[in-house]
Amino acid sequence: MRLFYCDNCRRTVFFENFRCVKCDHTLAYLPELSEIVSLKPAGEGLWTPEAPEAGGRTYRLCENYAEKNVCNWAVPADQEEPLCEACLLTETIPDLAQPGHHEAWYALEVAKRRLVYSLQALGLPVVPKSVDPERGLEFNFLADPPVIDEEHPAVLTGHANGTITVNLAEADDAERESRRVAMHEPYRTLLGHFRHEVGHYYWDRLIKDSGWLAECRAVFGDDQEDYGEALNRHYQNGPRPDWQSQFVSAYASVHAWEDWAETWAHYLHITDTLETATACGLALRPQAPNARRVKPRFSLEKAEHASFDDMMDDWLAMTYVLNSLNRGMGLKDMYPFVLSQPAIEKLRFIHRVCTEPAPAAVAGTVNQLGAAEGASESPGVVSQAQSA
Repeated sequence: MRLFYCDNCRRTVFFENFRCVKCDHTLAYLPELSEIVSLKPAGEGLWTPEAPEAGGRTYRLCENYAEKNVCNWAVPADQEEPLCEACLLTETIPDLAQPGHHEAWYALEVAKRRLVYSLQALGLPVVPKSVDPERGLEFNFLADPPVIDEEHPAVLTGHANGTITVNLAEADDAERESRRVAMHEPYRTLLGHFRHEVGHYYWDRLIKDSGWLAECRAVFGDDQEDYGEALNRHYQNGPRPDWQSQFVSAYASVHAWEDWAETWAHYLHITDTLETATACGLALRPQAPNARRVKPRFSLEKAEHASFDDMMDDWLAMTYVLNSLNRGMGLKDMYPFVLSQPAIEKLRFIHRVCTEPAPAAVAGTVNQLGAAEGASESPGVVSQAQSA
């Protein structure tokens, strides 16, 4: 992510900030400028950004900013829709009358906005289902019922036909860590869930019935394999014994769709972190003999100009430093993964999909799923799924 400043006092601020801690100015993110700006009241609920790039236009705070305190984006004053681009994607919110639900919703929206930032910066289509019911994207944030039984099952985090459902329990740090341990996962975060599930969505948008499909199958395997059988096999027998030599995670070995989604999430982890390192001017100067100096130079908005090999060289050097810093604090590794060459080649393919035009589709090439799915969309991913 880029580095942001309060344009009133030049204090660095986080993407999530709604107020500058130095000068106390109200802040808001303007997606059309990709900037956090300081605001001056303009009366009648309107605000004027101090940033000259805003051209003196007036804005309103997103309704979920002004009334619910779960957002920090603004919308143009002449926009009829009271919600911002990110909040428009949320179709269902939890019952805010229940204790803890407002805090959980806030955590979910924070993660979702970071996801939307990356997707927009990469130039990927981000259209709500309210605008495009067939190909749009939406999120449902749901809580488990008070009593879980056959008639009232637990909420499963997953994707189906552009709708991403996230179990509210994932916003509870203790509960999420408990699930991570129970599922023998090295990593499980809210942002990871969002990145994984949206990977399924973009398989449908960018791969299915496209010119990428044949090459995707060559890289990730046959998506026509019965998904239900593959999932049952994974939970009965565990991951493939050779998963570490082929996949970014154990869960990626379940099925070609999961391999794609886990690798997609991993690509977003890498690119977001590299952009942050670049924005902060991070440079690594190892004192080891003959060690090269590393200074990442990556921008999500200019990803098409980035050398994938340079990105990976910078990334692998950074992960050593990130993990060493965490170990110095007595924490577990920030990046608990080891990337095999096949996994790196899968990341290379996703980089190409995100930065290159799709090749012409081969006539007659369609995606047929297993009979158990009965549809031409990737399935929902159950809550046990690891988010790479």
